[in-house]
Amino acid sequence: MADYEHILVDTDGDTARITMNRPARRNSLSAEHLTELLHAVRAVSDTHATGIVLAGNGPVFSAGHDFGDVSARDLLGVRELLTLCTELMHAIQLAPQVVIARVHGLATAAGCQLVASCDLAVAAESAGFALPGGKGGWFCHTPAVPVARSVGRKRLMELALTGDPIDARTAEQWGLVNQVVPDEELDKAVDHLLTRATRGSRASKALGKRTLYAQLDRPEADAYAVALEVMAAASQIPDAKEGMAAFLAKRPPLWTD
Repeated sequence: MADYEHILVDTDGDTARITMNRPARRNSLSAEHLTELLHAVRAVSDTHATGIVLAGNGPVFSAGHDFGDVSARDLLGVRELLTLCTELMHAIQLAPQVVIARVHGLATAAGCQLVASCDLAVAAESAGFALPGGKGGWFCHTPAVPVARSVGRKRLMELALTGDPIDARTAEQWGLVNQVVPDEELDKAVDHLLTRATRGSRASKALGKRTLYAQLDRPEADAYAVALEVMAAASQIPDAKEGMAAFLAKRPPLWTD
């Protein structure tokens, strides 16, 4: 496995553990970080591993897109970044392994998208989930695509329009995660669910997973095509740039609308 700057990849028996390791940046997803995640998922996909655990080091799972990266890009650059992010989400679902998210702390925007794109997810009681663009200047168009397919229309609208976080128990009730456990039991619960989900024929499971996504997500490619273009274009509007600038400067935003 390649050497990485922003992630850690470890193998434990039949399980590969991919850990986001940018705690100082709250595991925000810069292009470099996304590229490493995509490379790691594809590399593990070609091994005999039966399961992949996706986790994050530091106080949160992932804060979503890195505004420092996004705000420096023009329309073409943001479209390329969002395309890269979408490729990662597709790679997770195309992987023959069972991919389980180990969620602690916050999973917001594209971080929430990561959770929704994994096959399974176990959350610590301390976890929270949000699509915060609804109360900012850059709406969470692409993160909403897999979240919608987990929680349904009305709950998606609440998440996306309010931008408010939901706690882990609510996420479980809404179908965004499979299970919520005390923080100290998170690793044990992840391993237990993964063991159950990787039983049986690896080849059969891989084909079964691919077929499930083929029938469940047939409209998703069209949804991503629309959401990606809108989100890329929306990154260029004044309030999007203001929201990112305010975030980076740690000051209240001044909305133009």
